[in-house]
Amino acid sequence: MPIISKPHARILLVYTGGTIGMIENPQTGALQPFDFSHLIDNVPKLEKLDYRIDNISFDPPIDSSDMNPDRWVEIARVIKERYDRYDGFVILHGTDTMAYTASALSFMLENLRKPVIITGSQLPIGEVRTDGEENLITAVQIAAAVNPAGEPMVQEVAILFENYLWRGNRSTKMSAEGFNAFKSNNYPPLAKIGLDIHFNENALFRPKPGEDLKVHYRLDTSVMFVDLFPGIRPSTLSHLLATPGIKGVVMRTYGAGNAPTDPLFHNIVRQAVERGLTIVNVTQCVNGGVQKRYVAGDKLAGAGVISGRDSTAEAAITKMMFLLGCGLESHALHESFDQPLRGEIS
Repeated sequence: MPIISKPHARILLVYTGGTIGMIENPQTGALQPFDFSHLIDNVPKLEKLDYRIDNISFDPPIDSSDMNPDRWVEIARVIKERYDRYDGFVILHGTDTMAYTASALSFMLENLRKPVIITGSQLPIGEVRTDGEENLITAVQIAAAVNPAGEPMVQEVAILFENYLWRGNRSTKMSAEGFNAFKSNNYPPLAKIGLDIHFNENALFRPKPGEDLKVHYRLDTSVMFVDLFPGIRPSTLSHLLATPGIKGVVMRTYGAGNAPTDPLFHNIVRQAVERGLTIVNVTQCVNGGVQKRYVAGDKLAGAGVISGRDSTAEAAITKMMFLLGCGLESHALHESFDQPLRGEIS
């Protein structure tokens, strides 16, 4: 359905950094952050919207490559402390780690009933051809959108980029150059943006009724990725899975969740699981997910590896941080990983 805006909606912009708020240094040509108030000055169209728009900024703003769980906690705390004062939130963020932030926040903000829209740009907002202006305006409009009953249309963490609104924990950055930089390969768009904004209501997430926002601040970063590749040595895998202090591993496998059938490989994995390591299997492919179609994948499950199903790698690693941060033991962690908590798996 087309967008309906709440009259006089109160929207909070949270500027963390990223290209959208950068300006070119005339001496070096490098992009550097500039004052957030100048960003607002560069988008005078915002004043035409019938909204009350406030802003808060990281001090100093950071490049998205410097984003980390402490910063996610900072964003979550900003939302929690101002949750009752605003109708929606727009997070301005660099693109490189945006999908990680969107995934993490989705798990941290349990029972979220207001829009948290994350956006950014490929070009600085002061550039003539910038995508930042349209992304910012559209994100604000979506944050103010309501259904005919007056309820927020979006009640989840989502990424707005160019022509689409995507579920945050289903999204992946697909391009370092194109304006449609993000895509959700295993889940449909929440909205399509053209002459109008049209929501796909059947795709929108809805929290359990009657429960208040609960913010989780503990994230356990004792996790890592292990990427398989043809020729990976058993000794290398054994060394990686024995990394000191690591509690969880997201293993990126081939195709439908396949790995080498060498018994030595599976013995190494089984022994790691028996030592208490949590291993989750996600595919290296951008479409599809882990399936029990081949013996090569079935053996991983037999070794105690959890299927990540059609989860993105970003959602899998942040979900593991979240569940470990909740202090779950092995069996409970396994059960929780197999369940969609915020619509991150089908």
